[in-house]
Amino acid sequence: MQIAFAIGLLGVYIGWRGIIAKMTGFYDMAGAFKYLLFGIVSGMIFAVASDEMILQFAVIESKLNIIYAFIVSLIIGASESALVMFLLGRPKIVSLRASTPYGWTLGLGMGAMITSVLIVRLFDPILPRSDFSGFDIISVLIALSIAVIACLGNALISTYQGVGILTSTRFKTFYVSTLCRGILILGLIFVLWQPLIIIFFSTVIFYYWPTAQTKWLPLGMTPAASQAFRRTIRQDGKIRIAANNRVRGERVENTQELLDIDSDE
Repeated sequence: MQIAFAIGLLGVYIGWRGIIAKMTGFYDMAGAFKYLLFGIVSGMIFAVASDEMILQFAVIESKLNIIYAFIVSLIIGASESALVMFLLGRPKIVSLRASTPYGWTLGLGMGAMITSVLIVRLFDPILPRSDFSGFDIISVLIALSIAVIACLGNALISTYQGVGILTSTRFKTFYVSTLCRGILILGLIFVLWQPLIIIFFSTVIFYYWPTAQTKWLPLGMTPAASQAFRRTIRQDGKIRIAANNRVRGERVENTQELLDIDSDE
């Protein structure tokens, strides 16, 4: 269980380093971290609900009922989307235009918790009808894939809801995010039996990753901060080119060589 939760938190680290860490100074990092904790607390509740109402009841204790499982996953997804819309749509958050970065960290926390619960099930060697259960190299690789997909998937969906709040399309994003969360929950559960589902979710995340970096998250900046951020990105590229093309001098191995040179002069 400790390893399962460690892998779940690894997805948070990847999602944080992937985007948020690059924008330090342009967002309220303390607030983003607070919403990460909100996501962890609320995510555990939804993760337990998914485990009890879908994985155990519909998959383990009875025959697979795909219709029931999909309806329940939509209900859980709607609950998550409603909570995200409430947290990100508060007047104070909207006035700071922090709905998108806070949505990203909130989604990371929620994804980490469902990841941890699913990995605990995956590491159980008596998981019914699964050829990949137990603790070995294959199951650890599947667990790492689940961590990345769950954390980044939930972060993208929550950030999309933040965009809807800032652009006054809350209800549209609510319905879309509910459907996406339902598919994500159901898909992550089925990964325990069919790991190839990972390819589908990886493709979707890879497709929307640039959009989140270039459009969704910068939407949460004020115009001045957005301009400064773009300028910083441009300067970073120029600095890297200059560092790679600079004329390098001869390396001095130790300070004794410097003393010898000075004494000769």
